[in-house]
Amino acid sequence: MAEELLIYSGDKKEQYESLLPQIKSIIENETDLIANLANISACLKTQFNWLWVGFYLVKDDELVLGPFQGPIACTRIKKGRGVCGTAWQEMKTIIVADVEKFPGHIACSSLSKSEIVLPIIRDNIVIGVLDVDSEHLNCFDEIDQRFLEEVVRGL
Repeated sequence: MAEELLIYSGDKKEQYESLLPQIKSIIENETDLIANLANISACLKTQFNWLWVGFYLVKDDELVLGPFQGPIACTRIKKGRGVCGTAWQEMKTIIVADVEKFPGHIACSSLSKSEIVLPIIRDNIVIGVLDVDSEHLNCFDEIDQRFLEEVVRGL
């Protein structure tokens, strides 16, 4: 079935309010997690044009690269390493205004300037993370956190 994404150009909150029902509609009847993660990555990248949008999934005590949109990425991340590994370990969303100032930041791309990582939690266990990178400093805020947490809760 062909899907069409309607892009909204208002403020950030309005963009999310337009996008999230579309994401829900795309993934609600699909049971395959990888397919849904791929479509979510594409939707977010298309709407916001961030540098990198994607998922890492927990496998054998590591985060392993999953579906994403953007430049090539790190393939495996240990728990507690970088922003992704820290969000996994602490089981909470982490917003980094300037990745150069985050202790232990893993530079998968030198173009990345700011980042938000949201853990995907099921039955009190992190099964993966949503990672979003921007080429701009201080790109992410509480609005992104609120709506992206809604995205990962819907998986």
